Amino acid sequence: MQGAIERALEQITGTHTPVIGAGRTDSGVHATGQVIAFDAEWAYKPETLTKALNATLPTDISVRDVCEHPGFHPRFDARSRCYRYTVHAAAVRDPLLWGRVWWLPKALDVEAMQACAASVIGTHDFATFGRPPQGDNTVRTVFASQWSHRAAPIAGELYVYEVEANAFLHHMVRRLVGMMVDAGRGWLSPEMFQDKMRAADLNLAQRTAPPHGLVLEAVRYDD
Repeated sequence: MQGAIERALEQITGTHTPVIGAGRTDSGVHATGQVIAFDAEWAYKPETLTKALNATLPTDISVRDVCEHPGFHPRFDARSRCYRYTVHAAAVRDPLLWGRVWWLPKALDVEAMQACAASVIGTHDFATFGRPPQGDNTVRTVFASQWSHRAAPIAGELYVYEVEANAFLHHMVRRLVGMMVDAGRGWLSPEMFQDKMRAADLNLAQRTAPPHGLVLEAVRYDD
């Protein structure tokens, strides 16, 4: 996404314009609430730039709004980030959901997954679930973590994990989901999940959920 926006800005303004994002997303991960910043020479209204970008960007990327905010840094000024991960459990995969969910052939124990999710709320060392983008600090504060489920549009069940934290480690959400789904399959208990988390050992996270079920939903700021 970053490269596509930088190319669009260069095509519009005639100048290479670096883009800073609120957070990186792995290949295959989606975003509905990504926030970016850039410095560009633009003589017209911000809404005109919004239209110009959307006319230039690939069809799988769109800009909702452009505004002037001097001194703003989308990553360092962020208070929290919110992610959503969706699992589809059904005997047969749904082509209309493909590329947006992690498909599994059997139903999951949502109560076991919810018990795991509740245990990560608070400030913990999450070294079991990822490496920091910079430095060596693996302590993060999770404000919300929960599973919900509902019937899928055609068949089966949709299990949706929503998590909000001050920051995330690399692959942290996907590893959390991978281990929680193992609990939902009955392969480990919530107590075993908690033991693995407390161990702060990346080698214990044996499953990373596929990227295409993950969405960066929102980045929140104090103002």
